[in-house]
Amino acid sequence: MKRIQYKRILLKISGEVLTGDGDYGIDSEVICQIAQEIKEVKNLGVEVAIVIGGGNIFRGMAASAKGMDRASADYMGMLATVMNGLALQDALEKIDVYTRVQTAIEMREIAEPYIRRRAIRHLEKGRVVIFAAGTGNPYFTTDTTASLRAVEIGAEAILKGTKVDGIYNADPLLNKRAQKYDELTYLEVLKKQLRVMDATAISLCLDNRIPIIVFNLKKKGNIKRVVLGEKVGTKVKG
Repeated sequence: MKRIQYKRILLKISGEVLTGDGDYGIDSEVICQIAQEIKEVKNLGVEVAIVIGGGNIFRGMAASAKGMDRASADYMGMLATVMNGLALQDALEKIDVYTRVQTAIEMREIAEPYIRRRAIRHLEKGRVVIFAAGTGNPYFTTDTTASLRAVEIGAEAILKGTKVDGIYNADPLLNKRAQKYDELTYLEVLKKQLRVMDATAISLCLDNRIPIIVFNLKKKGNIKRVVLGEKVGTKVKG
């Protein structure tokens, strides 16, 4: 059996992936498939933390562009990530995966407040930890949240699951001639202005030398392949 490459990972799931073939909302089949793959990876002995986006329910940036106050729009987006986090928790616990949701905005009736040391202890005990409500501050994306939480918990890599199989020089869904990168440095991502993650998120990973693997989450078994060190998607490193 192949040896696992990463003992502790931060899985970043974009909200759009959860829509399946729809335009918005949560596709139950998609979320159950993701939960099953997380279970398979966890059974290998990998400690799994998750940051989930909210774009399938509400996009703060889009609402702000239409005239809504940016801070208010971002807070609404954070609440959308909590809804997704609870849905994923439900899917995981139905297949006997112990899970904790921690939120950066306190809502004790439905989730724990984010406490770094408690999160690490949950991971050590074999629980999956879902970080919701972003950083708790407006003007920061869930990509930045993923980078921040990865640094805080000592994750060995960030696995960013999207709808496409890596990073391209153009949007592959719009441009059939778009070329895929197998590997990039953090500085190349910043210089080329590739929209894989925002500059703050990339800079955090650069400063703390955390590799980012961008891959297609919709392809079954990809999370496991990344953890086992197979060449999947695009890897961003120093």
